[in-house]
Amino acid sequence: MRKIMQAATLAAASLAATAPALAGNGPDGYPTRPVTLVVPFAPGGGSDNIARYMAARLNERTGGTVIIDNRPGAGTNIGNEFAARAKNDGYTLLFGQVTLAINPFVYKSLRYSVDQDFVPVAHIANSPTVLLVNASLAARDVRSFVAYVQQHPREVNYGSGGAGTSVHLAGSLFNTQARLNMAHVPYKGSGPAMADLMGGQIQAIFDTAPSAMPQLGGGKVRALAITGPRRLDAAPDVPTFAEAGFPEFDAPAWYGILAPAGTAAAQIQYLNEQVNQILQEPETRKRLAQLGSVAVGGTPQAFGTFIQQESKRWQAVIQAAKVSLD
Repeated sequence: MRKIMQAATLAAASLAATAPALAGNGPDGYPTRPVTLVVPFAPGGGSDNIARYMAARLNERTGGTVIIDNRPGAGTNIGNEFAARAKNDGYTLLFGQVTLAINPFVYKSLRYSVDQDFVPVAHIANSPTVLLVNASLAARDVRSFVAYVQQHPREVNYGSGGAGTSVHLAGSLFNTQARLNMAHVPYKGSGPAMADLMGGQIQAIFDTAPSAMPQLGGGKVRALAITGPRRLDAAPDVPTFAEAGFPEFDAPAWYGILAPAGTAAAQIQYLNEQVNQILQEPETRKRLAQLGSVAVGGTPQAFGTFIQQESKRWQAVIQAAKVSLD
Protein backbone atom coordinates (compact mmCIF):
# COMPACT_ATOMS: atom_id res chain seq x y z
CA MET A 1 0.00 0.00 0.00
CA ARG A 2 2.88 2.35 0.85
CA LYS A 3 4.43 1.75 -2.56
CA ILE A 4 1.12 2.37 -4.29
CA MET A 5 0.67 5.70 -2.46
CA GLN A 6 4.23 6.76 -3.26
CA ALA A 7 3.73 5.94 -6.92
CA ALA A 8 0.48 7.93 -7.02
CA THR A 9 2.15 10.92 -5.36
CA LEU A 10 5.04 10.84 -7.84
CA ALA A 11 2.61 10.61 -10.75
CA ALA A 12 0.59 13.57 -9.52
CA ALA A 13 3.73 15.64 -9.04
CA SER A 14 4.89 14.74 -12.54
CA LEU A 15 1.56 15.79 -14.05
CA ALA A 16 1.59 19.09 -12.11
CA ALA A 17 5.08 19.85 -13.34
CA THR A 18 4.26 19.17 -16.99
CA ALA A 19 0.71 20.69 -17.09
CA PRO A 20 0.50 24.15 -18.67
CA ALA A 21 -0.30 27.05 -16.35
CA LEU A 22 -3.77 28.49 -16.56
CA ALA A 23 -3.73 31.71 -18.56
CA GLY A 24 -6.25 34.33 -19.52
CA ASN A 25 -6.38 36.52 -22.60
CA GLY A 26 -4.87 39.63 -21.00
CA PRO A 27 -1.32 41.00 -20.66
CA ASP A 28 1.16 38.31 -19.52
CA GLY A 29 -1.66 35.78 -19.53
CA TYR A 30 -3.76 37.74 -17.03
CA PRO A 31 -5.75 36.45 -15.24
CA THR A 32 -3.90 33.28 -14.27
CA ARG A 33 -6.15 32.65 -11.26
CA PRO A 34 -9.64 33.69 -10.11
CA VAL A 35 -10.42 37.41 -9.81
CA THR A 36 -12.57 38.51 -6.87
CA LEU A 37 -15.19 41.18 -7.53
CA VAL A 38 -16.24 42.64 -4.18
CA VAL A 39 -19.91 43.68 -4.00
CA PRO A 40 -20.57 45.76 -0.85
CA PHE A 41 -24.22 44.68 -0.65
CA ALA A 42 -26.06 41.47 0.24
CA PRO A 43 -27.03 39.07 -2.56
CA GLY A 44 -30.26 39.69 -4.41
CA GLY A 45 -30.19 43.48 -4.77
CA GLY A 46 -29.78 45.63 -7.86
CA SER A 47 -26.02 46.00 -7.51
CA ASP A 48 -25.59 42.27 -7.02
CA ASN A 49 -27.70 41.50 -10.10
CA ILE A 50 -25.63 43.74 -12.36
CA ALA A 51 -22.34 42.60 -10.81
CA ARG A 52 -23.16 38.94 -11.39
CA TYR A 53 -24.13 39.58 -15.00
CA MET A 54 -20.90 41.48 -15.66
CA ALA A 55 -18.84 38.80 -13.89
CA ALA A 56 -20.34 36.09 -16.09
CA ARG A 57 -19.60 38.07 -19.25
CA LEU A 58 -16.06 38.87 -18.12
CA ASN A 59 -15.51 35.16 -17.57
CA GLU A 60 -16.34 34.56 -21.20
CA ARG A 61 -14.20 37.37 -22.57
CA THR A 62 -11.09 37.09 -20.39
CA GLY A 63 -10.78 33.31 -20.29
CA GLY A 64 -10.56 33.55 -16.51
CA THR A 65 -12.89 33.26 -13.55
CA VAL A 66 -14.49 36.22 -11.77
CA ILE A 67 -15.92 35.36 -8.36
CA ILE A 68 -18.49 37.55 -6.56
CA ASP A 69 -17.66 38.29 -2.93
CA ASN A 70 -20.61 39.91 -1.11
CA ARG A 71 -19.45 42.00 1.86
CA PRO A 72 -22.47 44.04 3.00
CA GLY A 73 -22.86 46.48 5.86
CA ALA A 74 -21.98 49.95 7.13
CA GLY A 75 -23.33 51.70 4.08
CA THR A 76 -20.94 49.76 1.78
CA ASN A 77 -17.93 50.75 3.91
CA ILE A 78 -17.13 47.14 4.87
CA GLY A 79 -16.80 46.05 1.26
CA ASN A 80 -15.14 49.27 0.15
CA GLU A 81 -12.51 49.07 2.87
CA PHE A 82 -11.81 45.40 2.18
CA ALA A 83 -11.17 46.16 -1.49
CA ALA A 84 -9.06 49.22 -0.64
CA ARG A 85 -6.79 47.09 1.57
CA ALA A 86 -6.44 44.22 -0.93
CA LYS A 87 -3.28 43.56 -2.90
CA ASN A 88 -3.02 45.72 -6.00
CA ASP A 89 -2.21 42.75 -8.23
CA GLY A 90 -5.37 42.90 -10.35
CA TYR A 91 -7.05 39.98 -8.59
CA THR A 92 -9.33 41.99 -6.32
CA LEU A 93 -11.75 44.52 -7.81
CA LEU A 94 -14.56 46.59 -6.33
CA PHE A 95 -18.03 46.85 -7.81
CA GLY A 96 -18.33 50.52 -6.87
CA GLN A 97 -21.55 52.39 -6.26
CA VAL A 98 -22.71 55.95 -5.87
CA THR A 99 -21.87 55.57 -2.17
CA LEU A 100 -18.23 56.24 -3.09
CA ALA A 101 -19.33 59.81 -3.78
CA ILE A 102 -21.51 59.95 -0.68
CA ASN A 103 -19.70 58.29 2.22
CA PRO A 104 -16.88 60.85 2.60
CA PHE A 105 -19.52 63.44 3.47
CA VAL A 106 -21.83 61.45 5.76
CA TYR A 107 -19.32 59.47 7.83
CA LYS A 108 -17.15 61.34 10.29
CA SER A 109 -14.22 59.02 9.68
CA LEU A 110 -13.46 56.51 6.95
CA ARG A 111 -10.61 54.05 6.96
CA TYR A 112 -10.15 54.39 3.22
CA SER A 113 -9.91 57.22 0.71
CA VAL A 114 -11.74 57.06 -2.58
CA ASP A 115 -9.14 59.30 -4.23
CA GLN A 116 -6.02 57.70 -2.76
CA ASP A 117 -6.94 54.02 -2.35
CA PHE A 118 -8.71 53.31 -5.65
CA VAL A 119 -8.14 53.70 -9.35
CA PRO A 120 -11.19 53.74 -11.69
CA VAL A 121 -11.51 50.92 -14.21
CA ALA A 122 -14.84 51.35 -16.02
CA HIS A 123 -18.20 53.10 -15.66
CA ILE A 124 -20.83 50.43 -16.21
CA ALA A 125 -24.29 51.96 -15.85
CA ASN A 126 -26.56 54.61 -14.38
CA SER A 127 -30.04 54.00 -13.00
CA PRO A 128 -32.88 55.98 -11.40
CA THR A 129 -34.29 55.54 -7.92
CA VAL A 130 -37.82 54.21 -7.39
CA LEU A 131 -40.31 54.87 -4.60
CA LEU A 132 -42.24 51.69 -3.85
CA VAL A 133 -44.93 50.97 -1.28
CA ASN A 134 -46.54 47.82 0.04
CA ALA A 135 -49.49 46.96 -2.19
CA SER A 136 -51.87 47.06 0.78
CA LEU A 137 -51.16 50.77 1.36
CA ALA A 138 -54.02 53.02 0.26
CA ALA A 139 -51.72 55.39 -1.66
CA ARG A 140 -51.90 54.99 -5.45
CA ASP A 141 -49.63 57.85 -6.46
CA VAL A 142 -47.05 60.18 -4.93
CA ARG A 143 -49.52 62.88 -3.88
CA SER A 144 -51.81 60.43 -2.10
CA PHE A 145 -48.74 58.85 -0.48
CA VAL A 146 -47.62 62.25 0.82
CA ALA A 147 -51.11 62.91 2.16
CA TYR A 148 -51.17 59.49 3.85
CA VAL A 149 -47.81 60.05 5.56
CA GLN A 150 -48.88 63.49 6.74
CA GLN A 151 -52.07 62.02 8.19
CA HIS A 152 -50.09 59.28 9.97
CA PRO A 153 -47.10 61.07 11.47
CA ARG A 154 -44.26 58.80 12.65
CA GLU A 155 -46.23 55.72 11.61
CA VAL A 156 -44.71 55.21 8.17
CA ASN A 157 -41.29 53.55 7.95
CA TYR A 158 -39.21 53.56 4.80
CA GLY A 159 -36.42 51.09 4.20
CA SER A 160 -33.17 51.34 2.28
CA GLY A 161 -30.18 49.19 1.38
CA GLY A 162 -28.12 50.75 4.16
CA ALA A 163 -27.44 53.87 6.19
CA GLY A 164 -25.69 56.50 4.13
CA THR A 165 -26.55 54.92 0.78
CA SER A 166 -28.07 56.93 -2.04
CA VAL A 167 -31.48 55.36 -1.38
CA HIS A 168 -31.29 56.32 2.30
CA LEU A 169 -30.46 59.87 1.28
CA ALA A 170 -33.26 59.79 -1.28
CA GLY A 171 -35.73 59.18 1.53
CA SER A 172 -34.15 61.85 3.69
CA LEU A 173 -34.25 64.33 0.83
CA PHE A 174 -37.88 63.49 0.07
CA ASN A 175 -38.74 63.90 3.75
CA THR A 176 -37.33 67.43 3.55
CA GLN A 177 -38.85 68.44 0.23
CA ALA A 178 -42.31 66.99 0.93
CA ARG A 179 -42.25 68.03 4.62
CA LEU A 180 -42.74 64.49 5.87
CA ASN A 181 -41.63 62.63 8.98
CA MET A 182 -40.96 59.08 7.81
CA ALA A 183 -38.61 56.97 9.92
CA HIS A 184 -35.65 55.30 8.22
CA VAL A 185 -34.98 51.57 8.61
CA PRO A 186 -31.56 50.56 7.21
CA TYR A 187 -30.82 47.07 5.90
CA LYS A 188 -27.69 45.28 4.73
CA GLY A 189 -28.70 45.54 1.09
CA SER A 190 -31.80 46.05 -1.03
CA GLY A 191 -32.73 42.37 -0.99
CA PRO A 192 -33.55 42.20 2.74
CA ALA A 193 -35.29 45.59 2.59
CA MET A 194 -37.45 44.47 -0.32
CA ALA A 195 -38.37 41.27 1.52
CA ASP A 196 -39.64 43.26 4.50
CA LEU A 197 -41.54 45.65 2.23
CA MET A 198 -43.33 42.72 0.58
CA GLY A 199 -43.99 41.22 3.99
CA GLY A 200 -45.48 44.45 5.34
CA GLN A 201 -42.87 45.05 8.04
CA ILE A 202 -42.17 48.45 6.43
CA GLN A 203 -44.52 50.56 4.36
CA ALA A 204 -42.24 52.09 1.75
CA ILE A 205 -38.79 51.82 0.24
CA PHE A 206 -36.54 53.93 -1.92
CA ASP A 207 -34.62 51.54 -4.12
CA THR A 208 -32.52 51.53 -7.25
CA ALA A 209 -34.33 50.50 -10.41
CA PRO A 210 -32.25 47.32 -10.96
CA SER A 211 -33.42 46.01 -7.60
CA ALA A 212 -36.99 47.25 -7.93
CA MET A 213 -37.83 46.16 -11.48
CA PRO A 214 -37.97 42.38 -10.84
CA GLN A 215 -40.56 42.94 -8.09
CA LEU A 216 -43.04 44.91 -10.18
CA GLY A 217 -46.06 43.01 -11.40
CA GLY A 218 -45.89 40.52 -8.55
CA GLY A 219 -48.80 42.11 -6.71
CA LYS A 220 -46.96 42.70 -3.42
CA VAL A 221 -45.44 46.13 -4.11
CA ARG A 222 -46.46 49.19 -6.09
CA ALA A 223 -44.09 51.64 -7.77
CA LEU A 224 -45.26 55.24 -7.37
CA ALA A 225 -42.54 57.19 -9.20
CA ILE A 226 -38.96 57.18 -10.46
CA THR A 227 -36.27 59.84 -10.49
CA GLY A 228 -34.76 61.10 -13.72
CA PRO A 229 -35.95 63.04 -16.77
CA ARG A 230 -37.97 60.25 -18.43
CA ARG A 231 -39.90 57.08 -17.78
CA LEU A 232 -38.19 53.71 -18.09
CA ASP A 233 -38.91 51.49 -21.07
CA ALA A 234 -39.07 48.57 -18.63
CA ALA A 235 -41.78 50.34 -16.58
CA PRO A 236 -43.63 52.77 -18.87
CA ASP A 237 -46.58 53.10 -16.51
CA VAL A 238 -44.48 54.45 -13.63
CA PRO A 239 -44.34 58.28 -13.78
CA THR A 240 -41.33 60.40 -12.99
CA PHE A 241 -41.26 62.48 -9.81
CA ALA A 242 -41.45 65.57 -12.03
CA GLU A 243 -44.70 64.29 -13.52
CA ALA A 244 -45.91 63.51 -10.00
CA GLY A 245 -45.41 67.12 -8.91
CA PHE A 246 -41.90 66.99 -7.44
CA PRO A 247 -39.60 68.25 -10.22
CA GLU A 248 -36.74 69.10 -7.84
CA PHE A 249 -36.44 65.61 -6.41
CA ASP A 250 -33.62 63.53 -7.92
CA ALA A 251 -31.37 60.80 -6.48
CA PRO A 252 -29.79 58.69 -9.25
CA ALA A 253 -27.51 55.71 -8.75
CA TRP A 254 -24.54 54.46 -10.74
CA TYR A 255 -22.23 51.46 -10.91
CA GLY A 256 -18.68 50.83 -11.99
CA ILE A 257 -15.55 48.80 -11.38
CA LEU A 258 -12.53 50.08 -9.47
CA ALA A 259 -9.24 48.50 -8.40
CA PRO A 260 -6.85 49.11 -5.51
CA ALA A 261 -4.48 52.00 -6.19
CA GLY A 262 -1.25 50.85 -7.78
CA THR A 263 -2.83 48.13 -9.89
CA ALA A 264 -0.86 47.74 -13.13
CA ALA A 265 -1.96 50.14 -15.86
CA ALA A 266 -1.93 47.31 -18.41
CA GLN A 267 -4.43 45.34 -16.35
CA ILE A 268 -6.64 48.40 -15.88
CA GLN A 269 -6.65 49.11 -19.61
CA TYR A 270 -7.36 45.48 -20.46
CA LEU A 271 -10.31 45.28 -18.06
CA ASN A 272 -11.65 48.59 -19.32
CA GLU A 273 -11.55 47.35 -22.91
CA GLN A 274 -13.38 44.14 -21.98
CA VAL A 275 -16.10 46.00 -20.08
CA ASN A 276 -16.61 48.44 -22.95
CA GLN A 277 -16.93 45.59 -25.42
CA ILE A 278 -19.51 43.92 -23.17
CA LEU A 279 -21.49 47.16 -22.81
CA GLN A 280 -21.66 47.58 -26.58
CA GLU A 281 -23.34 44.22 -27.05
CA PRO A 282 -27.09 44.50 -27.77
CA GLU A 283 -27.85 41.68 -25.33
CA THR A 284 -26.08 43.52 -22.51
CA ARG A 285 -27.88 46.78 -23.22
CA LYS A 286 -31.17 44.87 -23.31
CA ARG A 287 -30.39 43.15 -20.01
CA LEU A 288 -29.42 46.42 -18.31
CA ALA A 289 -32.58 48.08 -19.66
CA GLN A 290 -34.67 45.25 -18.18
CA LEU A 291 -33.01 46.06 -14.86
CA GLY A 292 -33.83 49.74 -15.22
CA SER A 293 -30.29 50.85 -16.06
CA VAL A 294 -28.54 52.55 -18.96
CA ALA A 295 -25.14 51.31 -20.14
CA VAL A 296 -22.39 53.95 -20.03
CA GLY A 297 -18.80 52.79 -20.65
CA GLY A 298 -15.88 55.07 -21.48
CA THR A 299 -12.28 55.43 -20.36
CA PRO A 300 -10.97 55.01 -16.81
CA GLN A 301 -10.12 58.72 -16.82
CA ALA A 302 -13.69 59.67 -17.77
CA PHE A 303 -15.03 57.49 -14.96
CA GLY A 304 -12.67 59.18 -12.50
CA THR A 305 -13.89 62.62 -13.59
CA PHE A 306 -17.50 61.46 -13.24
CA ILE A 307 -16.89 60.31 -9.65
CA GLN A 308 -15.40 63.70 -8.77
CA GLN A 309 -18.43 65.48 -10.24
CA GLU A 310 -20.80 63.18 -8.36
CA SER A 311 -18.94 63.87 -5.12
CA LYS A 312 -19.56 67.60 -5.49
CA ARG A 313 -23.25 67.08 -6.31
CA TRP A 314 -23.91 64.73 -3.40
CA GLN A 315 -21.98 66.93 -0.99
CA ALA A 316 -24.51 69.68 -1.65
CA VAL A 317 -27.45 67.27 -1.19
CA ILE A 318 -26.03 65.91 2.08
CA GLN A 319 -25.41 69.36 3.50
CA ALA A 320 -28.97 70.41 2.63
CA ALA A 321 -30.44 67.25 4.19
CA LYS A 322 -28.11 67.56 7.22
CA VAL A 323 -27.25 63.85 7.22
CA SER A 324 -24.34 62.69 9.39
CA LEU A 325 -23.38 59.20 10.55
CA ASP A 326 -20.81 57.88 13.03
